[in-house]
Amino acid sequence: MTHDARTEHAPVSLADTVDTAPDMNWYAWGDPAKAKELEPGLRELVSQVLRAETRDMPPVAAEDVELPVSRLDGPLTARFTEVLGAEHVIVDDAARLVHAGGKSTPDLLARRAGRAPAPDAVLYPADHDEVERVLALCSAERVAVVPFGGGTSVVGGVSPLDGGFRAVVTLDLRRLNRLVSLDAASLTAVLGAGVRTPHAEAMLAEHGLTLGHVPQSYEYATIGGYAATRSSGQASAGYGRFEDMVVGLRVATPRGTLDAGGAPASAAGPDLRRLFVGSEGTLGVITEVALRVRPRPKRVLDEAWSFPDYATGVDALRMLAQSDTRPTMARLSDETETFVNAALGGREAVPGCQAVLGFEGGDPEVEARAAVVREVMEAAGGTPLGPDPVAHWRETRFHAPYLRDTLLSAGILAETLETAASWSDLLPLYTAVVGALTGALDDDESGAVVQCHVSHTYATGASLYFTVATGAGEDPATRWDRAKRAASDAIVANGGTITHHHAVGTDHRPWMEAELGPLGGEVLRAVKSALDPEGVLNPGKLIPEA
Repeated sequence: MTHDARTEHAPVSLADTVDTAPDMNWYAWGDPAKAKELEPGLRELVSQVLRAETRDMPPVAAEDVELPVSRLDGPLTARFTEVLGAEHVIVDDAARLVHAGGKSTPDLLARRAGRAPAPDAVLYPADHDEVERVLALCSAERVAVVPFGGGTSVVGGVSPLDGGFRAVVTLDLRRLNRLVSLDAASLTAVLGAGVRTPHAEAMLAEHGLTLGHVPQSYEYATIGGYAATRSSGQASAGYGRFEDMVVGLRVATPRGTLDAGGAPASAAGPDLRRLFVGSEGTLGVITEVALRVRPRPKRVLDEAWSFPDYATGVDALRMLAQSDTRPTMARLSDETETFVNAALGGREAVPGCQAVLGFEGGDPEVEARAAVVREVMEAAGGTPLGPDPVAHWRETRFHAPYLRDTLLSAGILAETLETAASWSDLLPLYTAVVGALTGALDDDESGAVVQCHVSHTYATGASLYFTVATGAGEDPATRWDRAKRAASDAIVANGGTITHHHAVGTDHRPWMEAELGPLGGEVLRAVKSALDPEGVLNPGKLIPEA
């Protein structure tokens, strides 16, 4: 097989990876077996670039983490046990620690230091009816309930906040893990909310189908979590955002069940699916999701391109997004990220910026699309680089969170944040956020490296995904909080959304009134009052305070 500026390969079979991932590390991302130490040479390089001495920052032992004593008393435990069975009402410290929050840098810093706001119990319902019964019980007994899928939130979305109630329980949905139904003629599938993505793809692959949703959290995130957070996958240019795939939802609330959507299109009033897609467990618990699925692609063709500068590359992606023919996946790194990616991959960096494109589909449709896109890229000033950079990206695209934890153990903060804006606002927004992060972090304690890529494109605009690295300093939590606040203020002041796909959680909630306006916040609070009158569902998240 020979290629010039492209490559093709058969889609990877996921049949052997059916829901085999272990629980995530309690103080880090992902599979504990994949954790690595920072190599001495890279440690020295990072230290020089950031002007910061690295230092070992190991986590405390799990048994030394200070968990609050469970407030679940005997009568309440007995009532949960009536609904779920004793083996599915867990109050031991190990389970509570695993469910002590998500995977943001503030989450991990607290846990590694031995502090964790753990839930009072972890509940494992088996189906929709058990979820509904638990919510009714929590509402009656004034117990806060936090829905939990893969635990991948990086914005405080699954932090077990009690909201002033007598206790807080985490509702782990992993047992809702079935392919409920499949309509091959309509190309729709109903999946349980607790299905992790590799499991979903394996079940769909048996029928020659795929969802096509591949975010960086792919290995652990769940179908319900994607819907609840308005997730966006790396191939969104071709497959769309997750919300574009949602045909219908089944939702349990403290007041009963709501089934939304189902028809291919409707004019029967406002689309109630939109209330719950992005609701982050504050309005109800999504238990089943009906999704549009696709035939598995017969060909995947990749191409990489370079551009002399970021502005030229951004304009090229704009032209693609506004054209009739688009790639399935399109990403563009700025100059800093292009250099860093090449260095980490042991490759010589090309000048300027690098874009990676992917095409999925049938033959010869894929080749025809790629030929049209190639003309656009060349006309926009791009230079073909061949398939190798894309192959390297595909091989390493799930590694970044592990590298973040490796750096954190060596005394280096590395974190991400994202936004989106119109094409007209995109480059000014990029400049403002880079300036805000640099201004907040480049000081006597350390320098800062800020890099960015365009990860999702639309006809009217695109997303920006920033990665920042800096020395942890004497107070890493305060240091990162200062940077995140500066960046968030810059986003709001320069035409960006406070979040494109990471969701709101606790971290972005202070900026939600600016995003929605006072009346928008009032509408959300009114909906919550109707569905969750006691306010027990995921308190302290998403909805702006009155």
